[in-house]
Amino acid sequence: MAAKRRHWKEKDGRFWARIAIPVALRPYFDGKTQLTEALGGDLRTADKTHPAAVARLQAQIAEAECYLGQATVPATSLQPLRPMTSEDEGQAVWLHYSDMLANDTLKRAAMPTPVEISSEYEKVMQRIEAGEADPDRSISGMFNISTDYELLAGARHFDQVNRRRRLAALQAAVDAGDTRLLDEAVQRYITERCLEVEGGSKEWLCLAQKLTRAEIDALRHTLERDHGVFDDTPSDQIIKQPAPSIEASAPVPLIALFHAYILTRQAIGKHRDGGANWESAILALIKFLGHDDAGRLTKRNLLDWRDSLMASGKKAKTVSDKHLAAVSAILKWAFVNDRLPSNAAETVRQEVPRKVQTREKGYTTIEAVNVLTESLNHRPIETTNPSNRESSHITAAKRWVPLLCAFTGARVSEITQLRKEDIRQEGDRWILRITPDAGSVKTGQYRDVPLHRQVVALGFCDFAAATNDGPLFHNAKSPEKFLAGARGTAGRVSEWLNERHLVPTSVQPSYGWRHRFKTQGRELGVSDRVLDAIQGHPGKTASDSYGDVTISAKLKVIDSFPDYDLPSFVDELASHGA
Repeated sequence: MAAKRRHWKEKDGRFWARIAIPVALRPYFDGKTQLTEALGGDLRTADKTHPAAVARLQAQIAEAECYLGQATVPATSLQPLRPMTSEDEGQAVWLHYSDMLANDTLKRAAMPTPVEISSEYEKVMQRIEAGEADPDRSISGMFNISTDYELLAGARHFDQVNRRRRLAALQAAVDAGDTRLLDEAVQRYITERCLEVEGGSKEWLCLAQKLTRAEIDALRHTLERDHGVFDDTPSDQIIKQPAPSIEASAPVPLIALFHAYILTRQAIGKHRDGGANWESAILALIKFLGHDDAGRLTKRNLLDWRDSLMASGKKAKTVSDKHLAAVSAILKWAFVNDRLPSNAAETVRQEVPRKVQTREKGYTTIEAVNVLTESLNHRPIETTNPSNRESSHITAAKRWVPLLCAFTGARVSEITQLRKEDIRQEGDRWILRITPDAGSVKTGQYRDVPLHRQVVALGFCDFAAATNDGPLFHNAKSPEKFLAGARGTAGRVSEWLNERHLVPTSVQPSYGWRHRFKTQGRELGVSDRVLDAIQGHPGKTASDSYGDVTISAKLKVIDSFPDYDLPSFVDELASHGA
């Protein structure tokens, strides 16, 4: 089941953008509980126009907050939509063309070098000579022995094939008048520039066709680069570098940049929480400055703000990873997208003390057994007061989450966001799906992880099958609240483990499992590429994006992990039901 869209309403084949009105603001809207904007009856068009409609509704909420004295910054800081001009079209075409070539340059620089390929080949030969490819010695040895080498050696070839296929698809799309391949790029540009362009309109189609032609021209140049020709002069006459414009130094509201940045991130599946954790940092900076004009912001301002945060007692890591990270990301985006002439935060940093590591980052086998024993044996404290009674979701999380983390190496919030529909059976095997639909995934991509035999034997699948539809470990009812619910449960589990004194010093309650999983895999001789695919770690090199790690490959790895030697009373849980 796909997750519901945020700020979305549909009824009788019609679609609307929808925003709930806070209770305190309802008098301003004559008692209404929500704001809506009609998007029509065509789903594709509604999807395209939805982000801009939500932005307009959010602007109305901000205006009401200001009017009633509840907002920290003026409502006028929300940038209004404007018509698209020919200059906007020209710049969109040039940016798409130049970005394609720039990305190609970066990709080539990251490609494996002949020296790296030769070195990997030598490693494979050494491993074969050492007998690691002997199936009697290692079940996974033959499968993993040459994986990394083959990916490195074929990286350039696969990249060229992908570019040729993309070029052929775009040329066919131009001939057929099909713009779907560029819909995402068009929507992103329109959203970033706050342009008032409806999906499917003549303006939309015209821009999409021009971007298609720009990408075709850029791809042809990348194929010429394969043969040593690096002349990036555009061949298509519509691709022209815009002349620099002279504009008045009008105020650039910082909070408007924040909202625009978040919208563009949400359009590609990021910041699904609306940037809630970052907004307080932006508002803190505005309060410190005494104004909301990002155009007046200087490096000195940011350095003074950083120092004031440190003087107030905030930890260096919080200042670095939250306050400066938020401002840096937004100002960098504003500079790249021509919202600001420079990036004042480019070199502003806060040093963080080096973390002292006195032991391994993951659980040892004895520590892991202790955590799993306590977890699987957990029973909530009996109480006659319903308000003090532990919820069934938290009880289930304390019992099953550590076990699932131990045998998947997943992030704890990826486990606590699991829903009943994310657990399925294929043949005689059980598969767990980690998907952004259930809350959030750091990489933005779903992944399937086979369940270990001990997880099944201890009764997790029986538990999941017996629950109601929806989340297993939190009680949020709507998809937009799933992420907050999952994070809340993850925090409760970590607190509980610490309270039980089960987490050693220097080990994180949940990340200790991710470190242990990787360590166990390496001890078994498993390729890091397969371990990364199971754990949801992004690839480290360009070659890691080629080929797929299949369920079959993951099964071999999961099955090679040994069972934990748990006390007999834990095993009784499986036979008596959990």
